[in-house]
Amino acid sequence: MKIAVTYDNGQIWQHFGKTEYFKLYEVTASKIIESRVVSTEGASHHGLADFLAANKVEAVICGGVGAPMIERLQGFGIKAYPGIVGDADQAVESLITGTLDVNTDAVHSGCHHQ
Repeated sequence: MKIAVTYDNGQIWQHFGKTEYFKLYEVTASKIIESRVVSTEGASHHGLADFLAANKVEAVICGGVGAPMIERLQGFGIKAYPGIVGDADQAVESLITGTLDVNTDAVHSGCHHQ
């Protein structure tokens, strides 16, 4: 499974549509086997969903995100875990172990950029 996290200096970036980096994790048998930080190369909003789909991401952990983006991600078969704060690596570990607490209040109705 490939997991992406909106990323800034080890932490989860809190505005999905303005993230400049994702940390991508490859997970096999409930273990992280590889991780790397990748630039979004200036993609924003809808382009970010395309970027994640092109990288074969199956799940994304993020802070705040708009409901239209959640729907777009779902259209690519990508599960979103919004409203997460703190350390990116720890969040992925929590997702793997089934202890990640999603905050749906971080999903807003929309964004004028989307």
